[in-house]
Amino acid sequence: MTGMDRPRRLRRTPAMRRLVAETSLEPRHLILPMFVADGIDEPREISSMPGVFQHSMDSMRKAAVEAVTAGVGGLMLFGVPKPEDKDARGSGASDPDGILNRGLRALAHEVGGSTVVMADTCLDEFTDHGHCGVLDDSGVVDNDATLTRYVEMALAQAETGADLLGTSGMMDGQVRAIRAGLDAAGHSDTGILAYAAKYASAFYGPFREAVGSSLQGDRRTYQQDAANRREAIRELELDLAEGADIVMVKPAMSYLDILREVADRSTVPVAAYQISGEYAMITAAAQRGWIDRKGAVLESLLGIRRAGADMVLTYWATEAAHWLS
Repeated sequence: MTGMDRPRRLRRTPAMRRLVAETSLEPRHLILPMFVADGIDEPREISSMPGVFQHSMDSMRKAAVEAVTAGVGGLMLFGVPKPEDKDARGSGASDPDGILNRGLRALAHEVGGSTVVMADTCLDEFTDHGHCGVLDDSGVVDNDATLTRYVEMALAQAETGADLLGTSGMMDGQVRAIRAGLDAAGHSDTGILAYAAKYASAFYGPFREAVGSSLQGDRRTYQQDAANRREAIRELELDLAEGADIVMVKPAMSYLDILREVADRSTVPVAAYQISGEYAMITAAAQRGWIDRKGAVLESLLGIRRAGADMVLTYWATEAAHWLS
């Protein structure tokens, strides 16, 4: 047959496919979320996320060194306080001796300069009601009172040496408030990774176990509705105007269309978070022999990159980096 287009010519050999690949996946594109828990001496596996742990301070340092040696681009740290240390204001979040700030200082000392140390700048792990902000007298999250707490938390994290602060609470004006607070305190070099489009999702379930969440109810009054697309662009534009250095879409799997639109419009780098439920589903299917684990992990990460993410937060970051090296 003459005159036929033959795209298969460019798929004929591994070398040819590598030559014409449009999207790459490299260790530097991956960020490892980590959990450091107060009051434990040994790492504690998270039952709904096999292979992921709440770390002690020592095991966190060891895992961080392994990740950096493998070439990951960054580490995102979440703190897990003791239940008795939680209160309505999330006081432990801004306490210099709170578990998250102690962990950040340890990471900055251990691997600072070799990777990007990132902090979760949100109150939910530290509040006894489990919400991402402080509540008013009627039990509703008070947006503007929460911004004051975010600034206090951000300043404490900046003092630890964290490079980027992850504003995950989805409060209106959070990036502007934190940027102003950091600059006024002389932390103009501390960057903001803004969770520009963070959706209320059923796929967060295992994460609630990972951080020992106290949440009752849901977060639908401040996290985005899964039905909405244009709203994500509005949130993106607001965060860019307020001074975000990087923007993020979360979750990744069910929101690749949003990720593509954000990437097409953003003037700063774009991240996506492959969240706990995504990890748990692939892990469970692989454990049952239903899918090839390595193939599914790498394909899922490549798909997120192809949709427009410059970097991907994934619990497989270290392992995937080893595979890719």
